[in-house]
Amino acid sequence: MGEKEASKERIAGKLYYFSRVSALLSVVLMLFPGINPARICGYINKNMSLFTSGIAYSELVSECQRAFTKGWLQESSFRLLFASCLIICIGIVLTGICACMSLGNVKMKKAGNIFGITGGALELIGLIGIVISYCQVAATSKPEKVLPCFQGAGYGIFLVLALTGLTVAIVNQLLLRKITVEEKMEMDSKYKLFLMFLPFLAAAFVFSYLPLWGWRYAFFDYTSGSTLSMDKFVGFKWFTILFQNEATRQDIVRVLRNTLAMSGLGIATSWVAMAFAIFLSEIKCGPVRRFVQTFTTIPNFISWVLVYALALAIFSSDGFISSIMMQMGVWETGENLLMNPEHTWLKMLFWGMWKGVGWSAIIYIAGISGIDQQLYEAATVDGAGRFQKIWHVTVPGLIPTYMVLLLMSVAGILSNGMEQYLVFKNPINANAITVLDLYVYELGIGSGAIPLSTVVGMVKSLVSVALLFMANGISKLIRGESII
Repeated sequence: MGEKEASKERIAGKLYYFSRVSALLSVVLMLFPGINPARICGYINKNMSLFTSGIAYSELVSECQRAFTKGWLQESSFRLLFASCLIICIGIVLTGICACMSLGNVKMKKAGNIFGITGGALELIGLIGIVISYCQVAATSKPEKVLPCFQGAGYGIFLVLALTGLTVAIVNQLLLRKITVEEKMEMDSKYKLFLMFLPFLAAAFVFSYLPLWGWRYAFFDYTSGSTLSMDKFVGFKWFTILFQNEATRQDIVRVLRNTLAMSGLGIATSWVAMAFAIFLSEIKCGPVRRFVQTFTTIPNFISWVLVYALALAIFSSDGFISSIMMQMGVWETGENLLMNPEHTWLKMLFWGMWKGVGWSAIIYIAGISGIDQQLYEAATVDGAGRFQKIWHVTVPGLIPTYMVLLLMSVAGILSNGMEQYLVFKNPINANAITVLDLYVYELGIGSGAIPLSTVVGMVKSLVSVALLFMANGISKLIRGESII
């Protein structure tokens, strides 16, 4: 390779940083409603992002039916707007593919540039379509009803990002050397592994970190369906209400008691999964072992709604147990055992164990398969029996795995789920079964107190992070190993 071609490839490599950054920003920003260039009139929900505008036409026009009927707006304008948003989203995906392929060799980069040029062109076409849609909306006979608006800031951001990706792709296509037919597309292993990990990273961002943007509701006097504006900013009002209001404070104490009690019972019985895995591995008959493992793992994939339906068929006043007891003459009438408020925590523990012990045992079964078989052979030579080998070889081999899972359970002690308690809850056992996640759900969705429920969720998240680092410190102190 000549010095001139090498210099061009170095320049192209530096330019690719701009295309990668623009592709990443485009993917992230199309999920934020605040800079959605498609919000061209007051009938479009302010909470809609560009991505939603491009995949959900019914949501885009949900508030426009009256305007369509009155003739204030033309439905063709919104069809064009929807198609434009969809084209922009497709273009952003193509520019993202270009950014990923830029990590490969020259042949892969040149192929990726084609995606980048196509994607950038599609983004520009979509942005032009949005302008045309806005002009049609602005020409309405009732502007005071339609409230036409043009999101100049958001439009400008997406325009700059599209031009950046398109320009870099075109320039790099000209800078990179010509390729031969014999060349193959190649990429370093580290980049392949990174791209394999990228979808999971994106999913974690979308479902775990992007929702943190909703924490801003804790600082506003917000009601469902309204908009956030600085005139509704109340600072730490809801934080003070959480801790100063007597009724709210009592509710928090009650749900924390339930949460800690049921999580504590789960932690105290967490060894059951390890014991089950040990005894399962001791079954020498392969078909029987596979049957038992499959039979105990299947309940994990059954929804809690179906589990409650099963419980209702067994324990309701018309259920299996009541029918047997009445036939035996023990009960005169059927009794609904699900409505009995006694031992609610233990009942939830047993249902959870029945559903999850087989699934939880899988990681211990994998740990058992990783124990050095020479240790068992040495124990056999020393005259150890089956239970002695379990106690002196298998259990010590699983202790590190158990400790890591135990410490992570301690860190997540406030997050014991919601679905199980939601389906089993009734007016009689409500005081004993309402956990923190269920309380936040009922407070925000049921009562509409979204700011207060956001505050509770924030406090829970911060406490959980603090417990995680505390558990990590305990792990370092006791085992000399860190879990994060």
